[in-house]
Amino acid sequence: MVAFHAFPSWVRGGFIGVDVFFVISGYLISTIIFENLERGTFSFAEFYARRVKRIFPALLLVFVASYSFGWFALLADEYKQLGKHIAAGAGFVSNIVLWNEAGYFDNSAETKPLLHLWSLGIEEQFYIVWPLLLWMAWKRKFNLLTITILVAVVSFYLNVNGIRKDAVATFYSPQTRFWELLCGSLLAWVTLYKKDAFSSIRTKIDGWLASALYKEKLEPDGKALSNVLSFLGMFLLALGFWPINKGYSFPGKWAIVPVLGAVLTISACPNAWVNRTVLSNRLAVWFGLISFPLYLWHWPLLSFARIIEGEVPSRSIRISAVITSVAFAWLTYKFVESPIRLGKRSIAKTTVLIVLTAFVGSVGYSTYRRDGFKFRDSIKLITPILEDKVIPGVTRTSDGSCEKKLNLQTASGTICLTNSQSPEVLIVGDSHSMALNSAAYLNKLSVKTLLIGVHGCAPLYGYSLLDGSSPRQGCDSLAAQFIEIADHYENIKKIIISTRGPFYFSGEGDAIEGKSNFSIVAQGGNRASQAEMFYKGYSAFVSKLINLKKDVVFVIEVPELGEDPAGCIVNRPFTLTKKFISSCSQDKVKVIARQAIYREMVHKIKSDNASLKVYDPLDVFCDSATCYGMRNGKLLYWDDNHISVTASEIVMSDLLSKEY
Repeated sequence: MVAFHAFPSWVRGGFIGVDVFFVISGYLISTIIFENLERGTFSFAEFYARRVKRIFPALLLVFVASYSFGWFALLADEYKQLGKHIAAGAGFVSNIVLWNEAGYFDNSAETKPLLHLWSLGIEEQFYIVWPLLLWMAWKRKFNLLTITILVAVVSFYLNVNGIRKDAVATFYSPQTRFWELLCGSLLAWVTLYKKDAFSSIRTKIDGWLASALYKEKLEPDGKALSNVLSFLGMFLLALGFWPINKGYSFPGKWAIVPVLGAVLTISACPNAWVNRTVLSNRLAVWFGLISFPLYLWHWPLLSFARIIEGEVPSRSIRISAVITSVAFAWLTYKFVESPIRLGKRSIAKTTVLIVLTAFVGSVGYSTYRRDGFKFRDSIKLITPILEDKVIPGVTRTSDGSCEKKLNLQTASGTICLTNSQSPEVLIVGDSHSMALNSAAYLNKLSVKTLLIGVHGCAPLYGYSLLDGSSPRQGCDSLAAQFIEIADHYENIKKIIISTRGPFYFSGEGDAIEGKSNFSIVAQGGNRASQAEMFYKGYSAFVSKLINLKKDVVFVIEVPELGEDPAGCIVNRPFTLTKKFISSCSQDKVKVIARQAIYREMVHKIKSDNASLKVYDPLDVFCDSATCYGMRNGKLLYWDDNHISVTASEIVMSDLLSKEY
């Protein structure tokens, strides 16, 4: 997993390391629970005390280090987010918080130093529910195997069914991940209670495999079967680490590959050659000892490097981050983990750790509530300008008030925002339409708007979008529900269409993120080029709206900044490499060249629909030769491709004043 985070192109499926970890964790902890229940010695206090002493020391150290470093290195909005994630991590609900943040409009995952704690959140949620469920079942003399299988099957069903509806929720939800830990639990149950029951079958299979593999007849000793199981397990893991990548619908059915690989490898027993020679060698064992602190340290170091560099760090920086994380992990294990886990005064240690974690979590939450402490010396001189960089959260999420105010029903994943009970301007699109609508929604403009949008979706009639192989939630219904809403409200006179353009069909963005996993698919199965489907889907959508006798305006995509706008204002207090304040500009010729095919498609859409009005914001951002990210002391972007509230006010005012 460390290699994947540092060099994702080397091990494309490195993220499956989490699934392997879940199986191992479920196996080890369930073994302890089963054994203690069998002996009648199970104690919740002892169980959770052991978990606290195992997890909290290293976790607290990483929290304190991240918070301290962030004080000097992060801007206010970044520090605010770090505070929220520290609070979530301390409460072991990082997966829930990240689930609510996740999406096309959110910060890049690489700029969240505590992103990796989502998996720890799921693990700890499992260990709140699972011991209690097993204990209750044991007390009532239920069959523990039946309970385990039943919960695992339900969880796996929710996983496979959910991946088609909401891939983000399925990735972060505990109920769609528990089956992976329960596979380890099932293996633990079989190992403890049915090892001898299957011995005759194992002996027969082992004898058959030995005769198939060796010339001489050998007495069955279990080695042949163990070796086959371990090699098959390692093969499945290799199959997961390389062919599987972020474009797959994951976890879904693909998670079976690493989970089964881990189960087979563990079940092969220590005498298998792979387990004995590879997994049990001194280096592997040493990394096993420091695995938890290494898991905690590596991602913050890589993420902070990404933040302060303002781009993907160089290879040498990433290698240094990995080496540093290994060193920090060993020091943490040697001088923090081991002394606290071992030794006396267990109750006192547990109590202190819980109190300290609660305190650190409250400090993180306070930092979030106080907007990242803007008074800090490192950023206070540029705070007024940085206000334009703050993500206007209320302009990109729904709280249900819009639907209630207008008595609307919207499809899952749809963002509905309005500043009036009688809107006159209807806006549709993705996160770029939400950014365009932000000034109006915050009442900086006297225009009554209703926004209907879906993150990462263009309203293509008869077409939808995939993110890798996963359908974008809500894309199928966006165009149809928008047409229905536009037809329903007679007071709506103007319709504005605004989405990120080439990103959907070109295979790459103009901004920092580079290659795009997005692709357009025809709902009817008809095939054409990506650009052609973009054009046809939009043209059909515009035609439907024009038939409603509405004034329809298509907004051409703004020039994407392609860099962190903070770099246009000031250098951070320190950087890993020499940095200069960016000119925050780009050649206008290059901007138009990047948008050439997109603009050609817009021209064809206009040709098909003569009454369509096309608004080009290029003059707002560019002069005759250069496009800017900052003008008159104001940032025009809050990230590398979404416009700021200030720019929204300028663009919307210009758009509404036009005489077409």
